[in-house]
Amino acid sequence: MIYMFLANGFEEVEALAPLDLLRRAGCDVTTVAVGGGDTVVGSHGIAVGADIPDTMFRDSKPEMIILPGGMPGTRHLDASRTVDAALRSAANTGAYIAAICAAPMVLGKRGYLQGKAAVCFPGFEEHLEGAILQPKGVKVVTDGKIITAVGMGAAVEFGLALVNVLKGDEAANTLRSAILSD
Repeated sequence: MIYMFLANGFEEVEALAPLDLLRRAGCDVTTVAVGGGDTVVGSHGIAVGADIPDTMFRDSKPEMIILPGGMPGTRHLDASRTVDAALRSAANTGAYIAAICAAPMVLGKRGYLQGKAAVCFPGFEEHLEGAILQPKGVKVVTDGKIITAVGMGAAVEFGLALVNVLKGDEAANTLRSAILSD
């Protein structure tokens, strides 16, 4: 199963664009509300109903964990024991871990970016401990099982990169063409 964790203050486009693309590609994605309840409010006041609250998350072998950025959403993800456990499970089982904007800092602080090429929203680089920071202009990076992106403007490319690692080049290219992103 693929899980996207949503915390109050998340960046709406960074969550919803990749979620939409993954579901269009036939991926089974469950959204998880961090912090209780099942409704999460984004950083721009858009309320989103998540599939499950974090208290119901139990998967010890996820296929992928996705963390959208935004503030203060990223701080809430960073403080969540459920997110921490999900990331540990993903890392221990060789699952994909994806983060966009400020959220790669959650990965960096836990050592998941050691020796990995990565990007993040400008100003958060110091939190990407051990990462091989990519030059300005690189918007999405896939390094093994880690996928990172710079921010909202790269949300569609980020989503297509997630589809690519899960479903392959052909599925990602077909979707790219269908949404007129080619």
